[in-house]
Amino acid sequence: MGDRPVLRWLARGEQDLPAGEDWLSERESEVCARMRFTKRRREFQTARWAAKQAMATLPGCAVAPALLEVRHHPTGAPEAWADGRPLPVGISLSDRAGWAACLLGLEPGAVGCDLELVEPRSAAFVRDYFTAAERRFIRDDDLRANLLWSAKESALKVLRTGLRRDTRTVEVSVTMPATRFAEACGWWPLTVRVDQARTFTGWWARYNDFLLTLATATPTPPPVSIDAVAALTTATPVHSWLDAPVSSVRPHVPSLAPTRR
Repeated sequence: MGDRPVLRWLARGEQDLPAGEDWLSERESEVCARMRFTKRRREFQTARWAAKQAMATLPGCAVAPALLEVRHHPTGAPEAWADGRPLPVGISLSDRAGWAACLLGLEPGAVGCDLELVEPRSAAFVRDYFTAAERRFIRDDDLRANLLWSAKESALKVLRTGLRRDTRTVEVSVTMPATRFAEACGWWPLTVRVDQARTFTGWWARYNDFLLTLATATPTPPPVSIDAVAALTTATPVHSWLDAPVSSVRPHVPSLAPTRR
């Protein structure tokens, strides 16, 4: 591997979630309990499970899942913790349609990933969120629109701003394969120019209906799957929350002591 940093990634679907919730940390359980809507709750759980499965492969992290935790920097960016201590590793999470991806590598805050579906995007969406050069590249192509959008999201995670920042201040360039067959055969490079001053590098891959992108502050080789065969290889979108949009799990609300008058 030499001195070049290596990124590692893993995906999990909501069907992989363990029974019960004792695998969540106390802090995560409290956050989850306040989520009323099933979709958000399931996304949170799936992303946390993917993160814990990935973090468990790090040195010194062979502990109970409840001791592996994703906390948040004041900017909202995720940070990896194990048994009450921060880990010297970058982490990024993304979820979409019943699946979640976790990316590990570099120092904290230096990586970003995003998971998207190849789905229709309106002309208004393309007009509002992309630069002129990006719009010329997209040309009413849903694959290209979602690919560039996903790469922007990955870069904004490296910047620790998320969508609070104007998406047109980051401009994406990608390498496209010559054929659909080649498209399914691995990782393809991308670059993101930030405010005309900085450039992030990254990679993208397509897995059936899903697109996975990543961006880094430091150039890296393509990411390595933690699984021998990436779970996204056979993934299909899942929308189980539609069966029960509102969670039946009610948060515990502590009783209030009577007020003296």
